[in-house]
Amino acid sequence: MTVLARRAAAEFIGTAFLVMAVVGSGVMASRLSPDDAGLQLLQNSLATGAALVALIVALQPVSASFNPVVTLVERALGMIDNRAAAALIGGQVLGGLAGAVAANLMFGLDAVAFSTHVRTGPALWLGEVIATIGLLVVIFGTVRSGRADRVAFAVGGYITAAYWFTSSTSFANPAVTIARTVTDTFAGIAPASAPAFILAQLLGGAAGYVLVRFLYPPLATPAVVTADRKVLS
Repeated sequence: MTVLARRAAAEFIGTAFLVMAVVGSGVMASRLSPDDAGLQLLQNSLATGAALVALIVALQPVSASFNPVVTLVERALGMIDNRAAAALIGGQVLGGLAGAVAANLMFGLDAVAFSTHVRTGPALWLGEVIATIGLLVVIFGTVRSGRADRVAFAVGGYITAAYWFTSSTSFANPAVTIARTVTDTFAGIAPASAPAFILAQLLGGAAGYVLVRFLYPPLATPAVVTADRKVLS
């Protein structure tokens, strides 16, 4: 198996388990705390943040982006080429869908059930832009500071917090957004709501790229350490 194939496989596996954590903990939370939305969100956010830390630590030696926006920014910074970006994003999207189906099945639900949870409006879209910008600053800032081994904890902590301080509960990930359309559970998003969320994430990615270039210009040069290419989440 080629290096790129292993990286794409790692992205598939990591994104699948990330979505299982998001969807599965959402189902569990809604069943254990059916009358307390705040407690449901707390349970969902803690499970997601903890899973992110574990998955990034485990898959970091291979590839641990789990997010097309992060991969696109890596490409824009010249850290990977077009072929690698396409392979990694393909793995992320397919992995996310597989994770959502697995989570549905684990809890005795239909394998695919399109969500009826409408999430729309300028406030939520702004939340996605902000969540995505923050995620990119956390990732690339941690790497640029020479503490790539701490990316897992920085990202896990940020996403846990962003569940609470953003109006959208911080999807900040097109692959995860697509996956969450096929689960009609606490974590789901209606298919009609997904395109605007993804557009907001891409806009946040573009703004985050500009901010990263401004704050950490060495990241845009060939001097970037090759190993850092595999530690982004």
